[in-house]
Amino acid sequence: VQLQASGGGLVQAGGSLRLSCTASGRAFSTYSVGWFRQVPGKEREFVASLFRSGYVPTYSDSVKGRFTASRDNAKNTAYLQMNSLKPEDAAVYYCAADRGVIMSTRGEPGAYNYWGQGTQVTVSS
Repeated sequence: VQLQASGGGLVQAGGSLRLSCTASGRAFSTYSVGWFRQVPGKEREFVASLFRSGYVPTYSDSVKGRFTASRDNAKNTAYLQMNSLKPEDAAVYYCAADRGVIMSTRGEPGAYNYWGQGTQVTVSS
């Protein structure tokens, strides 16, 4: 599966953005999706995960209550709705997918074999 992330941009603190992650190929519904972010000089950080179906999304503590992960399997697309953005949310955001993700590894970048190219989110204070 190939992933294309989009939707990043510049937003003022308190604003919102919605990121999209569109997958090519078939059987997107059988893949779990993860969202990660990275700033220069730091490791890639888990943001949210969304299992294949029937599971509640999970979030990092830093975004819980502000970000919402969802997916539309009919459109082969996953979304990350980001509200109440803070300057510390600024990063390159990546989506990732894999069929083999389990609950205990959902927050680990190494659990995902397929990655989008990243989309920049900038939050001005």
